Amino acid sequence: MRTNRISVQSALGLSLLVLGLNSARADLPADTGIGQTTLAFPAEPHRAFVVDVEFESFVAGRITVVDPDQKRVLGMVPTGFAAPSALSHDGKLIYAADIWYSRGTRGTRTDVLTAWDTSTLSPAWEVLIPNKRAESLTQRYGLKTSGDDRFVYVYNFTPSTSVTVVDTQAKAVASEVAIPGCVLNYPVGKRRFASLCGDGSLQVVTLNDQGQETARNRTPFFDPNAEKLVERAVNVGDTYYFTTTTGTVRAVDFSGDTAKILPSWSLTTDEEKKAGWAPGGWQLMAVAPKLNRLYVLMHDAHEPMKWEDPSTFIWAYDLKTMKKIATLEAPAPVWSMQATGDDKPLLLGTDVEGGLQIFDLKTNKHTGSMAKVAKTATQVMSY
Repeated sequence: MRTNRISVQSALGLSLLVLGLNSARADLPADTGIGQTTLAFPAEPHRAFVVDVEFESFVAGRITVVDPDQKRVLGMVPTGFAAPSALSHDGKLIYAADIWYSRGTRGTRTDVLTAWDTSTLSPAWEVLIPNKRAESLTQRYGLKTSGDDRFVYVYNFTPSTSVTVVDTQAKAVASEVAIPGCVLNYPVGKRRFASLCGDGSLQVVTLNDQGQETARNRTPFFDPNAEKLVERAVNVGDTYYFTTTTGTVRAVDFSGDTAKILPSWSLTTDEEKKAGWAPGGWQLMAVAPKLNRLYVLMHDAHEPMKWEDPSTFIWAYDLKTMKKIATLEAPAPVWSMQATGDDKPLLLGTDVEGGLQIFDLKTNKHTGSMAKVAKTATQVMSY
């Protein structure tokens, strides 16, 4: 009987405690600071967006919004599985091509293009897209917008390859363009995109104002049997810069009716190449358009099967003279880079510990770090 009395008393005490907690919770004022922050628009010139696929769980990711000048995290956007992301040119939206499963890691698959407001970091609209979006580590040209923001291009891999064209005015899928044997979508002007093909050619597809294909052409670009070209290019306008894994830069101008292949050049001298220097990393290149400079992650002991490894060394090149003009060194190995597009640009590099390394490109000096902004940062986006 004593046990029963203790149980009854304990139950009564627990009930009173719960009632007390409920009453106390009801009296607390609502917290209006959570999810209510509105960021400045237009954004600061150096605002950046770190794409984090969170490789350890790989079910959902995020985009962390940061102010590298103040070294502050401004907010976060949740994304689906390994979601490629892109910024609209007008600065108003962040796009993410999400994949969701009804049971988290299994079940019915849903692919959706989500447009997030860059000020409120809340979803503005979304469009269901074909369940074909490429499932891979994110990179720049898995998701991109046309030059006037009218269309969003989503790269698909099933393993056949295609591009889903989403009309941002109609908020609907406009078309799906097959690109057999080719990969990714490099935007060209307002109504074209290019793809890199397995035979070493570049294919350019032209669309009309309804997002339907009207023409395509191919141009030989490189010999895939002789060299390994990295598909993760950078661009200044309609000129794109690629590099091989051994350091040959191959550039192409898409501003004309057909691709114009520009003269190739080397990132290294003969002595540097003999010493083992070669490029490496994930997003291993960045450009500062106002400075007309290219930045490349470089390895001092290059190994053919480890060329995607991070590095602390970043070499800067003048794109007019094609000559190295500076060497930057990060305090931690950097895997992916992005340069801001303003006239006082920063170079932002994500390191292997989830931090962000910050360089002033006017002086080529390391100006600081931000620790733990991501878990697996594959890409940095900026204006």
